[in-house]
Parts: sequence; structure tokens; C-alpha cells
Amino acid sequence: MNDLASKTCSPKHGKALGKDEAATLLTQVDGWSFVDGGHGIRREFSFQNYYLTMAFVNAVAWIANQQDHHPDMTVGYGKAGVHFSTHSVGGLSENDFICAAKVNALGSL
Repeated sequence: MNDLASKTCSPKHGKALGKDEAATLLTQVDGWSFVDGGHGIRREFSFQNYYLTMAFVNAVAWIANQQDHHPDMTVGYGKAGVHFSTHSVGGLSENDFICAAKVNALGSL
């Protein structure tokens, strides 16, 4: 588990992360990329079947509830997309990268 995955989200207010800081954090979450002009991050996940897809979605929902930081998700047969941004800052915060790291850790269980 990387350092981000071991952290806990906290309420964020004020300004979004700057481009350089966000780019540095992005290097710590494999498979994620900037979307929405750098105001969010997203990753697509693939699975062998619908059951595994839904198990993953439920695990992401558990993380989101635990961290009180909720992604937008898209779900289809054998695939799920996860999109994080922090609405209270109008862009990205460390919380987005913490949750992305926690979601990535699901694959290493």
C-alpha cells in the first residue's frame, strides 16, 4: 500500500490543488488520468463478468462511505469507471488521490 492509501480524507475547502502538485500526486496512482481539463481524475476498470464488476463497485462504495468522499461511477457488463473530484474546492484535492490509491489497492487484495 502506498503512502496515499494509508491516509484518511478530511474536509477540504478553499482552492483546488495547483497543476504541479496534482501532477505529482497523479504519479502515485497508477492507471488514473486527468479529465475535465484537470479538474478531475478517472480510471476505467475491466472485469471478467458482471458479478465481479458489481463486487468492485460495492467495494468502492464502501471506501467512499468510509472516507466521506464520493466518486461518480459508470457501470456496464465487465467494466466500471471511477471519477473523483472535490466539489467544495472546484477541482482536485488530496482526497481525490487518497481515494484513488485506496481503490487501486482493491486490486492487490
